[in-house]
Amino acid sequence: MARRTARPGRTLTVFFLVLAIAYGLVALGGKWKPELGLDLQGGTRIMMIANGHPSSEAMSEARGIIDQRVNGSGVTAAKVTTQSSNQIVVEIPGDSRDDLVNEVSQTAQLRFRLVACQQTCSSSTSATSPVIPQSVPSGGAQRAPLGFDLKKGKHKAKPSATASATTDATAAPASTPSAAASQTPSAAVSPAPSSGTPDQKGDVSVQDALAFINNPPAAWTTKFDSYTCPTKGASNVADKPGEPLVTCDKSGTKYLLSPAIIEGTQVSDASSGIPQGSVAYAVMLDFHSAGRKAFADATGAIAGTGQLFAIVLDGQVISAATAEGRISGGAQISGGFTQASAAALANNLKYGALPVSFDKKNGISHTTVGPSLAGNQLSAGLWAGAIGLLLVMLYCLLYYRGLGIVVIGSLIIAGASTYAMVLLLSKTAGFTLDLPGIAGLIVAVGITADSFIVYFERIRDEMRDGKSMRVAVEAGWVRARSTCLAADGVSILAALILYIFGAGDVRGFAFALGLSTIIDLVVFFFFTHPMIQWMSHYKFYNRGHRLSGLDAEALGVDRITVGGRA
Repeated sequence: MARRTARPGRTLTVFFLVLAIAYGLVALGGKWKPELGLDLQGGTRIMMIANGHPSSEAMSEARGIIDQRVNGSGVTAAKVTTQSSNQIVVEIPGDSRDDLVNEVSQTAQLRFRLVACQQTCSSSTSATSPVIPQSVPSGGAQRAPLGFDLKKGKHKAKPSATASATTDATAAPASTPSAAASQTPSAAVSPAPSSGTPDQKGDVSVQDALAFINNPPAAWTTKFDSYTCPTKGASNVADKPGEPLVTCDKSGTKYLLSPAIIEGTQVSDASSGIPQGSVAYAVMLDFHSAGRKAFADATGAIAGTGQLFAIVLDGQVISAATAEGRISGGAQISGGFTQASAAALANNLKYGALPVSFDKKNGISHTTVGPSLAGNQLSAGLWAGAIGLLLVMLYCLLYYRGLGIVVIGSLIIAGASTYAMVLLLSKTAGFTLDLPGIAGLIVAVGITADSFIVYFERIRDEMRDGKSMRVAVEAGWVRARSTCLAADGVSILAALILYIFGAGDVRGFAFALGLSTIIDLVVFFFFTHPMIQWMSHYKFYNRGHRLSGLDAEALGVDRITVGGRA
């Protein structure tokens, strides 16, 4: 069977093309400097005082949830600590941002309810108007119309601000009407009240919720009619899942809502992005089995009636929508999101609700803090890395002579690849480079140099056995790659363990070390080895020139074997 001919030129071309694409993405992002950590750049410190007298367990749980929100990937170098019995301090690197306060302190209690009344309500006409009003002006990070997305079906919702979608399993947003009419509900969605009661989580059956919205008790309609929406910035109403709720949306539209039929705990996953067929960011939700069934039953029951299905976050309606069919998939919150605001809401919903609440007027303060290390610490770290890199290059040139060119080229390429990845991760994953992270990158220089030494020594051993350089390059590669894979595998495993079980600065060091080690493997396979293959075709190397590093004297043999095919 014929052996496949090595084509180092093709491999090198593809490698440089991928590297060029990486820098092209960096150019599109528009940032050529990595984000620095708290110790090198400073950032925002948020001090939050919990309401009441929370238990130590509740504070510990709240600290953990907030830590996941601001540092879910473990690479943003954010710090979350507790002070005294009711204070949580959050320190986030980067420029001061007021929106961080809302993101960090948001309770994120998510509930799904049916709408009994909107703006006006009476005992004789309590159903919601089938007229589709204009959509809510978004303006805020968590305020957007609700659309429904049949994730496993053929149709995908495309919410409209003026009318319901015409395909099945879709819905259109509806809120902030200029005038709200009322209409007697259809008999198709007027089931008899069931005997169901709220479960341990507080949510009630869909049948009970439908019975409530079709005939709300007089006491609740009276409470709704006399209710006045709170002023902007005031605390939201208390949201008890097992009870009806009178509340408003951000624009000041009043709602009378049924008891919660789906709790936020039934959300199995939350993510943000631009859905297929859309141009705007949205937050996608999926449910556990019980929540998925309740969602499907509720949307099926109100389908085509003009009745509304509301999503309530921290006691405030963030969106309400009609449905034209039974939806067995997940929900999609869309409209008015930026990439950051959609990611913030999805992040808060994904990691759960806080077990404590904070007074946003008097219990939360935020200040800008400077770097904890002097600027010369960063300079010292960079100089240490540069000197170490220079010494490695100089040693390889003196010892390996002409082969040292490969070492220098590989280290430069590894450095360029690492810098591109740091910039891309800073833009996409919030990666911040602090002093421990810089230390992780410097340590990886030694790992990279080890790979070259192992490979070169394998080649020299094969040539001492009488093989030509071309044959020695391939024979040495088979042995060297196994050794390097094992060594780098140990480094990656150590970095992974530190990342999983470490915290704070340790995770930053582990991430940088693991990233650099993976880049070392990529450079070793797709740059170093092809370069050696390519160089083996030149007489300067394969005939053992005294400056090549592969001459007879350097190898300790009488003569160099010339010829042979790899």
